Amino acid sequence: MREVAFIKQNKEKWLEFEEVISKKTEKSPDEIADLHIKIMNDLSYAQSFYPKSKVVTYLNKLAKKSYGKIYHTKKQDKNNLFHFFFDTVPLIAYKRRNYIYVSFAFFFICFFIGLLSTFNEENFAREILGNAYVDETLENIASGDALAIYKGGSTWGSFIGIFDNNLRVGLNMFLSGLFIGIGTGYYILYNGIMVAVFQAFFYQHNSFYDSIKGIWIHGTYEIFAMVIEASAGYIIGGSLLFPGALKRIESLKKGLREAFFLFISTIPFTFVAAFLEGYVTRLYNQIPAIICYIIILASLASISYYYLVLPFKVASKHHLR
Repeated sequence: MREVAFIKQNKEKWLEFEEVISKKTEKSPDEIADLHIKIMNDLSYAQSFYPKSKVVTYLNKLAKKSYGKIYHTKKQDKNNLFHFFFDTVPLIAYKRRNYIYVSFAFFFICFFIGLLSTFNEENFAREILGNAYVDETLENIASGDALAIYKGGSTWGSFIGIFDNNLRVGLNMFLSGLFIGIGTGYYILYNGIMVAVFQAFFYQHNSFYDSIKGIWIHGTYEIFAMVIEASAGYIIGGSLLFPGALKRIESLKKGLREAFFLFISTIPFTFVAAFLEGYVTRLYNQIPAIICYIIILASLASISYYYLVLPFKVASKHHLR
């Protein structure tokens, strides 16, 4: 399409949004969000086909204003929290879905490396998990309670300590994105290998199903949330490395905001994971196996739906797809 035809086709929409921004026209939050998405689509198109045109500059300014109109509003609406978790975050997850896919891909690569290393190097598990942990766990396996090491301390104290630790790890992965994502990559490398080593170690000592029942009751939310937190770090790194038509500082601000929203969305899952680890995991050998597997599958289904399916549904609602 020629630039003149492109402008003529979309001019009324752009003028309409200018009136919304200047408050000459009132529209609902959903209508404003729809217009914002359309502006972003037009900007992407213009950047691809008319990169040196003034229309790119115009749409970029309009997109910034529309972004501010949506995300900087301080209305105390009773549905704000619901809107944040079921509209704002899914839209960000859809827009930044490639970073989420990259985060999962890198995690599984690291996981595979951990498996190969454990099965091919006799002392690799000790190097990663530590001699004290390995020796105590071997004693527990011999006594018939493979995960006894996780039963120490009070349930309440364990819950608070686990939540605090996991929140700190997630925050570190998120903020490490400021080092162009390298720090975030290190966290995923370490954790991906460690999870694989843990599972391979129990498999080698005939306690694989015990480890599945015990660890993934809480680990499903914990690990999945960790991968999402890592993707938030990659978003920050990507905003620094690939600012596009924006100035680098503007790209960083935008990336930080979206990454922070994505990080915030993982906190409820991290909270539930800590609760499950503090109160349920320690009872895994007293709970019927079917209940353990139901908890694991329900956790996997719910968090997968939220980050991998819901974003497409919300994007369709806003006519982004």
